[in-house]
Amino acid sequence: MADEEILKKIIEGVQEGDDAQVIEWTGKAVAAGIEPLVVINEGLTKGIQAVGALFGNGTYFLPDLLLGAKAMDAGIKVIEPLMAGQKREFLGRVLMGTVQGDLHEIGKNIVIMMLKTAGFEVLDLGIDVPAKKFIEQTLDFKPDIIGISALLTTTVGRQKEIVELLEEEGLRKKVKVMIGGAPINQNWADTIGADGYAEDASVAVDVAKRLLGVSAG
Repeated sequence: MADEEILKKIIEGVQEGDDAQVIEWTGKAVAAGIEPLVVINEGLTKGIQAVGALFGNGTYFLPDLLLGAKAMDAGIKVIEPLMAGQKREFLGRVLMGTVQGDLHEIGKNIVIMMLKTAGFEVLDLGIDVPAKKFIEQTLDFKPDIIGISALLTTTVGRQKEIVELLEEEGLRKKVKVMIGGAPINQNWADTIGADGYAEDASVAVDVAKRLLGVSAG
């Protein structure tokens, strides 16, 4: 079977959220001698991009996005042991967390998975993260981008608090700030002085790339 057909099966598996199909055809890709990075870039990544596009146009819903991300992760786990001698293009460092008082993490975790697959190094602070923790880890991790998630109308103000604290600590000009979450919109991003706003997980990677001047292609 041609490499293109194998990769197509991987793409279809991710798009359908079928872990078993992704694992099977990722294994076959490896057995056929397809380079691990090609499997990731031309198979798994294209699959999750297709899922993201379907989510973006309303065809898919959050459960579909989760299944696609899970299937992609299953394929990544097959490939990871073979990646010792190969490095993906390093695009930058991202510090990511959900603000204090907010326990939502599904969307954040999907974004993190997609960022890692794209070539970003990501440090996940988790949920219910105090503003000062973002500052401490900015000093320690030295990210290029800080991603701040808030899913509740009662917690979105924490995003503004973090941006203001970055200013106070003299760190604001050293990092780009990207925000996201169900109640968030571009107007709020502009109001608090964030550099980027990701409407959902399907566009987060492109926003991160744009902030760092990397081609979104």
